[in-house]
Amino acid sequence: MKLTTRGHYSVKALLDLSLQPIGEPVAVKTIASRQNIPAPYLEKLLIEMRRGGLVESVRGAAGGYKLAKPPEKISLGQILASVGETIDPLPHHNPTAAQAEDWVTFTLWQRLHQKLKEALYAITLADLYYDARSWQASQGESTSFVV
Repeated sequence: MKLTTRGHYSVKALLDLSLQPIGEPVAVKTIASRQNIPAPYLEKLLIEMRRGGLVESVRGAAGGYKLAKPPEKISLGQILASVGETIDPLPHHNPTAAQAEDWVTFTLWQRLHQKLKEALYAITLADLYYDARSWQASQGESTSFVV
């Protein structure tokens, strides 16, 4: 599975929001600037993630977006699903019994798909945050956080 730009930007945006004090919204332009994401594209992704229950929007001069739940309650699988990312290995492939080799391959991919899906839903935004922080520390980088 390859993480598309859509999925990558979505994860970056939510990691950025995870750094904010609880309840404080962040403007789209601020996130876009920090994470080097085009603001109009980010806005569309945030709207999709709002519909998916991952972020909340706050109106007004001090408005923006904030996480709808704690980072440890948001999985990578939820993030990707909210923006339409799929991990289906062989869509529309349904071999017959006579195609034994294809059936074995199909079954193998189905099992791998299930394991990958379980892993994506087990990895949380909090896990990604701590992994990124650990990597930055190992590289001797400062605590500024850009994914």
